[in-house]
Amino acid sequence: MPRLNRISHPAPTHPEKILQFGTGVLLRGLPDYLVQKANEAGQFNGSIVVVKSTGSQTDEFTGQDNLYTVAVRGVQQGQNVAETTVISAISRVLAAPTQWDEVLRLARNPALQIIISNTTEVGLNYVEESIFQRPPESFPAKLTAFLYERFRSVGGSKAKGLVVIPTELVTDNGLKLREAVEKLATFNELGKLFTKWLKFHVRFCNSLVDRIVTRPTDEARQALEAETGYEDELLTFTEPYHLWAIEGDDRVRQMLSFASDATPQIIIDEDINFYKERKLRVLNGTHTLTMPLGYLLGLETVADEMQHADMSRFVESLMLDEIVPTVPNYGTPGMDKAAIRQFALDVLDRFRNPYLDHLLLNISLQETAKMQARNVATLQRYYDQFNAVPKHMALGFAAYLLFMKAVREEEGQFIGEVTASGGVISYPIRDEKAAYFYGDWQTVDVKEASTVHTFVKSVLSDVTIWQADLSTLPGFVDAVAENLNQLLNEGAEATLRQHMAA
Repeated sequence: MPRLNRISHPAPTHPEKILQFGTGVLLRGLPDYLVQKANEAGQFNGSIVVVKSTGSQTDEFTGQDNLYTVAVRGVQQGQNVAETTVISAISRVLAAPTQWDEVLRLARNPALQIIISNTTEVGLNYVEESIFQRPPESFPAKLTAFLYERFRSVGGSKAKGLVVIPTELVTDNGLKLREAVEKLATFNELGKLFTKWLKFHVRFCNSLVDRIVTRPTDEARQALEAETGYEDELLTFTEPYHLWAIEGDDRVRQMLSFASDATPQIIIDEDINFYKERKLRVLNGTHTLTMPLGYLLGLETVADEMQHADMSRFVESLMLDEIVPTVPNYGTPGMDKAAIRQFALDVLDRFRNPYLDHLLLNISLQETAKMQARNVATLQRYYDQFNAVPKHMALGFAAYLLFMKAVREEEGQFIGEVTASGGVISYPIRDEKAAYFYGDWQTVDVKEASTVHTFVKSVLSDVTIWQADLSTLPGFVDAVAENLNQLLNEGAEATLRQHMAA
């Protein structure tokens, strides 16, 4: 079977208007996909130069002329969606370790308008280093070097300023990246004129990306390649739903001409907090509160959770009855309670998508930090509104505590165990608080309810973890301890069944 290329799939070329740091599936399945659609509609007519920060091999791109396929599969508002698009928006991929001079040469391109990034969450952190290394180590240093080269080549021109849009899943990602770049400019003594150009003519935009994008399973890949008639090493699977919210003004809107009335999935607004809060609480918060229970049931993916009768009802009830009512709304169309509820219904459709292999263990990474960031405020708001124990959150929290119970330590890695389908499954607890819980669980006798209660109260009252004393919420310690005691002695299946029958 031939490999995807521009001979079998000819595509137009466009001026290079976007520089993208990162080659991951999220960028391929959302920003690059949206640029492709805009090009097809004649709304942008620009291509993307991609920088691969680590490694010098770009064969997976160059081997198929920088083309790749995005397969959209799922259900949206009750309708089956199956769309396959060959993405030709990427003009070339440069490896930073070996092609840094070519990356800097792009800074002199007058057509360049936009810089997009998706490194890791820690990739936006400031690292004190010289930007004159070839290349610099950290992403902010690479970006600073690029912007400095741009400044030198355009003589501080306002017209040649740029819009920088980080898409990392970090609060205020644009502001954080700007701060790192400004610190690097000072450390490297780049001068007042560069600092002035940076301040007034380079716009760093906070942004929020929302789309589940995955690599296909071997079975899905084989099926799609049989359908298309070509091999694609970059084949990308994604869901129908997608949103890219960008904090910006009219200048940003003008530069991002791939966003228009025909693309409601791209929101450019001076305040995107509504969209961030809605996603954080409804989608991410539900994931964090339901993942541990699903895994304790022996399930592997989010779709598995939604095919389990009791677990599916638990997910829906938790989201719609306990989380949605607490999400702040702006009281305007598109930012009101109706919009929040519709978003939640869309999320449930997304969770049910059988085409996405969204592993629960992947969601479990740094579960404690996620629980604090995503759910503590929701819990507090629920008490403020209803002055009652949110029973589903209490069970979700109890399951989280049990998921964090390590049975042993192996070379610094804490290992948990779950009994499912007649066997015992070991799993890594990839959480910076794993050692903390390993020690606290040693005080618990699972047959003594009083020790379970003491353990729960100790954890909930730890302000260093939660930035609040959750043990002061009336009845919450008792509810979590009761659920945890039942999980320990009766198992997840029986506990959930009784919970949903109550």
